[in-house]
Amino acid sequence: MLNFQIDKNLCIKCGLCIDDCPASIIEKGNQDIPYVSPARELACMECQHCLAVCPTGALSLLGLKPSDSISLNQENLPTSSQVATLIKGRRSVRKYKQVNVERTKIDRILATVANCPTGVNRQDLVFTVVDDIDFLNNFRSKMMEDLVKAAEVGAIPERFDYLKKLIFLWKKRQVDVVFRSAPHFIIVSASNYATCPNEDVNIALSYFELMAQSCGIGTTWCGLLKMALEILPKYKKRINLPANSYYYPMLFGMPGIRYSRTVQRDDSAVINRVK
Repeated sequence: MLNFQIDKNLCIKCGLCIDDCPASIIEKGNQDIPYVSPARELACMECQHCLAVCPTGALSLLGLKPSDSISLNQENLPTSSQVATLIKGRRSVRKYKQVNVERTKIDRILATVANCPTGVNRQDLVFTVVDDIDFLNNFRSKMMEDLVKAAEVGAIPERFDYLKKLIFLWKKRQVDVVFRSAPHFIIVSASNYATCPNEDVNIALSYFELMAQSCGIGTTWCGLLKMALEILPKYKKRINLPANSYYYPMLFGMPGIRYSRTVQRDDSAVINRVK
């Protein structure tokens, strides 16, 4: 049930919810009060644009109340300068403290990232999170040992030659080039049947990274872990990674290094301005 409701005492009949509905299912009803006919409810994308755009908080749907949303007044928003500093100050962290990040902090980040955009608002992302350092240490040891064995018998495909060269650093000196000794990782996955699974996953990880770094948590995109999982698919089952999905991993944890300033790349963008 869509449960589309209008508080007639608050509605000012501005029509914004009607104009902004991506599915165009909201109409003017009696006395110009917005409504959705039962026949059109199934076309709702559940994007909540109507709830968000209503200036007086008169509209609720799906059991969601506008009073439970965060007000988008200027006091609640970062300045463009603050957002720019966060983006420019983002670094790939490859040195981590050997401690668990507080689970409440991780849950807060994930709850925020759940609001990221997905193609046609499918919202079918799965967040596979390893947030226990003891589990990860055991997982790492077994995976690295199996990677060494696979390399020794020539079972690593040519397209993963880059990883094969690094595996022997583990064998010779126990140098971890896959996990970078991070205490945690997250893998975001989307069904291959989604409209744009690759984009959905990459957007979600980008949101996760910026939100995490704003909380003082370091991150790094980890293509090497994806290579390892493709070589040793049994480890996908070990972490219950959804089958038939596009996925990508990201390491995270409390950083063991602190950067003092941004880098300088403002002039590095190649801009093709079309006239």
